[in-house]
Amino acid sequence: MTRRSDPPVVLVKWYDFTKWVLGHVDNFPKNQRFVFGQRLADGVLAILELIVDATYSDKKSKILLEVNRRLEVLRWLLRLAFDRRLLAGKQYAYSSEQITECGRMIGGWYKQALAKEEAIEASQGAT
Repeated sequence: MTRRSDPPVVLVKWYDFTKWVLGHVDNFPKNQRFVFGQRLADGVLAILELIVDATYSDKKSKILLEVNRRLEVLRWLLRLAFDRRLLAGKQYAYSSEQITECGRMIGGWYKQALAKEEAIEASQGAT
């Protein structure tokens, strides 16, 4: 049974993925670390912040849409990192799997949050 104070599973998974990405960005060549690596690091950290925001917000759906958008940008940045040989094939495969899994979780959370928000709006409109 999940306690109310437990963080969402997607938050824990994204936190772990963020640590993984930050560790790999540190190993990028210096000329790529401060331009391209910084974009990747900023991207995963921004998504982490948004997931935390959604955890504590009453209006989750808008935040989760932004998470989804940023996940898509991150997918393309990681693909570019792979194409530029900054990530090995297995590293790219792992990152793609993690983003896809978290994206599915965010999508489910979004649908649930949107339905709840619409129900609240409908009940407030009926009174």
